[in-house]
Amino acid sequence: MPITMNLHVDARSPIPIRRQLTEQLKHAIESGRVPRDQTLPSIRELAGFLGINTNTVARVIEDLKQSGYVEARRGRGVFVAAAPPVRPSSGLREGFLKDVVIRAAALGMTADDLAVGVLSVAGVRPPAIDGAVEVLLVERSPAELDFFAGQLEAHFPIRVDKVLLGELTAITRRRTPAGRWRAAVTSFGHLREVERVLRGRGVPVIALLAEAHLETLHRLAQLPAGTRVGVTSDALESAHDLEHSIAKATLANIVLVGTCSAEGAALGRLVRRVDVIVCSSSSAERVRQLAGPGVQVMIDDRALDGRAIQMLATLLVGGNGGTHERPPRRRATRPTTRKK
Repeated sequence: MPITMNLHVDARSPIPIRRQLTEQLKHAIESGRVPRDQTLPSIRELAGFLGINTNTVARVIEDLKQSGYVEARRGRGVFVAAAPPVRPSSGLREGFLKDVVIRAAALGMTADDLAVGVLSVAGVRPPAIDGAVEVLLVERSPAELDFFAGQLEAHFPIRVDKVLLGELTAITRRRTPAGRWRAAVTSFGHLREVERVLRGRGVPVIALLAEAHLETLHRLAQLPAGTRVGVTSDALESAHDLEHSIAKATLANIVLVGTCSAEGAALGRLVRRVDVIVCSSSSAERVRQLAGPGVQVMIDDRALDGRAIQMLATLLVGGNGGTHERPPRRRATRPTTRKK
């Protein structure tokens, strides 16, 4: 049976069509409906059968490539990977969902409450969840604040309160964040300073290291041996985080030359020493002006580290599905002795 016969999308669903189709194709591959090394229908065929835009289907195929489910073979089409990723079995997933529903019901949540929460984590933000939980985000530049806020709000049903690092002390003096900010989020380079300013206010601080995208690492891996690569971003700490993420991939064909801020004079010196510059989209224009045609500019708008996202989720949800607040301490009582 052709794979297209079991695919369908619902344009009325709050879940984006791109996500609907991606998950259905993953399930078809995992369940064996599409055998290993089997070719997929073309983008035009899938789009025509489902009645959706070809650009949407192209993005779905790209998502599947990045996650290891399919691979493109030049001149032959897109094929199911020989060893696609393994996810928990459908039985385990069903058991997990039942457990979630039971826990939600125990907390007094309706089916709609649970659905809104799930959709928000999936990147769908109905108006009803705006402002549900406030999280303080502290970074050095407006560009970084906008980038991280967008990523956090795509993962959680929260409202992000954006504060520049240089203004944090003055703002916390004017406000009383206890009970308002569920947590504070910043990058590793600013962790100690943010902890110092918020000490004693009951606001836990988490550092979220941002990782390089898999697409960037794949492009770097295709470069000729000995390619010199530099990294820059709006803030030096962000550039160091991105360089660290690339270094962890241990790509033997590239040489990491160094990092710098896109705002300083060091950028001009760095572009003269490299063949490729990896940078954020917000700093790309300035990099291109200084780099010239001989240097390849590779844009990477980083993704939040998955482990750190889990840490924040645990903090926001708490061990029993409630808030992170600890129960009040009981006063120690001295044992009483009876008089004989």
